[in-house]
Amino acid sequence: MKNKEIVDILFELAELYEMKNVPFKPRALERASETIDSLGEDVADIYKKGGIKELQKIPGVGLGIAEKIEEYLKSGHVKEYESMKKKFPVDIRELSSIEGVGPKHIALLYQKLKIKNVSDLEKAAKEGKLRKLPRMGEKLEAKILKGIEFKHEGGGRFALGEVLPLAREIKARLLKVKGVEAVEVAGSLRRMQETIGDLDFLAVSEHPKAVADFFSGMREVEHVYAHGETKVLVRLKSGIDADLIILPKKSFGAALQYFTGSKDHNVEVRKLAIKKGWSLNEHGLTKGKKVIASATEEEIYGKLGMPKAPPPEIRLNKGEIEAALASKLPHLIEYGDLKGDLQIQTSWTDGKNSIEEMAREAERLGYEYIAITDHTRSLAMTGGADEKKLLRQIAEIDKVQKKFKKVKILKGAEVNIMKDGSLDINDETLEKLDVVGAAVHSLFNLSKAEQTERIIKAMENPNVDILFHPTGRVINKRKPYDVDMEKIIKAAKRTGTILEIDGHPWRLDLKDEHIRMAREAGVKMIIDTDAHSVPEMSYLEYGIAQARRGWCEKKDIINTLPLKEFLKALK
Repeated sequence: MKNKEIVDILFELAELYEMKNVPFKPRALERASETIDSLGEDVADIYKKGGIKELQKIPGVGLGIAEKIEEYLKSGHVKEYESMKKKFPVDIRELSSIEGVGPKHIALLYQKLKIKNVSDLEKAAKEGKLRKLPRMGEKLEAKILKGIEFKHEGGGRFALGEVLPLAREIKARLLKVKGVEAVEVAGSLRRMQETIGDLDFLAVSEHPKAVADFFSGMREVEHVYAHGETKVLVRLKSGIDADLIILPKKSFGAALQYFTGSKDHNVEVRKLAIKKGWSLNEHGLTKGKKVIASATEEEIYGKLGMPKAPPPEIRLNKGEIEAALASKLPHLIEYGDLKGDLQIQTSWTDGKNSIEEMAREAERLGYEYIAITDHTRSLAMTGGADEKKLLRQIAEIDKVQKKFKKVKILKGAEVNIMKDGSLDINDETLEKLDVVGAAVHSLFNLSKAEQTERIIKAMENPNVDILFHPTGRVINKRKPYDVDMEKIIKAAKRTGTILEIDGHPWRLDLKDEHIRMAREAGVKMIIDTDAHSVPEMSYLEYGIAQARRGWCEKKDIINTLPLKEFLKALK
């Protein structure tokens, strides 16, 4: 599939136009980029069906963008993009990953200081050069340095949402290679960790050389570290390392168990084997030279006294082995269990699609309900709604609802929590809404006590049903604000406030450890996408993975309930 390459070009082209202050084009390109990124079909296959006209059927792809896609599919180039890159030869994705650095900053930094990458940016910031630039100053310079430091702390790990689609695409391609019987992705990606260090692929084939050659020759490969007949190590153009191990069918289960990890989980599992006088490694569970189990994970765990294998998401040596031995593993929430999405932004504020378009996608996904939760007035940059605008939106939702029989469109808002814990919309208006989520969007640097008190006061408002993205973090970009989560969880229990598990791959907020704390305290949670466009409504999968890693069962998540029961669960 050429989708990822096209997505990257359209995204960067949007940023380049933004850098040049060109109106309208950046948003159109960004929207098309997001749509193509979420497609399950190869853009090249769509083009083969009917050329440019067929491409224009992709939501957000007009004639101009379709022509750029055609140009790339035919030649591997987009002249307009390459021409603009010559004027701004900068690493746009890397620079824009630093909090506080937007397209206009990138243009300014290159024009004034010839900054091309984060290394250049860090050097200039440490030398105090940024503060001297127009519209920057000491505060932004300090914020950028803090963002760079946070990026370094991440150790070069990639957000789950960055790599999962690519890994699935590579897996699908490997399965089509002649002689391949099975392929699985192992490691931290199989455990659906928040961030991924590298990609581990396991393949079963009686013709390993052909599979190894195919893997090392993929267009995504930038460098080949090692190429053996059964093992290939490469670096992909995205910057992540990827390994492929090719093995016989008889040892596939043992290899999958071993390479899935985590390291701590595997150490404890091996101890169980040793207690029985056996040994366990990637080749199998053995007693001397005799193989006891190796073909499947279930067989291996079963021989070690676990009737059921711990799900990959919880293999962290945090009680899952003991639970499995005692047949007390939780029945984790399944990926198809949710009936609705309760945090959705539309073009009424900073979303890219209309209420009707978001409802249409919810209908396609088979949801029973969604809530429209646009931002409120103190987030002026998003065009946040005041009371009058909210009332107009309520009327608009009633109008749009008439077009839908299968999906209930709930009226909601993402209300901003002010410094003193008050809300930026009055209670009289909030009472008219079906769902109210409250969130912190400013003053992230308050003390732990102030931040905690501020949030708890908002939770005590009888109109606030949900606390959205409770710690405010953005993975690899912004640390969570300092807040006492134990007190927040206790307040949630006392006030009946639901805690959100924000499934947006850049947030995944709550963290798994906080999810488990909330579950054990009997606090109900909700899984949302925080979608700002139609393609982002597919993000519930990431939120479910996060909930599973926090040991959540279906009963812990209230948007597994049918509509009437869900509404009763709100304040």
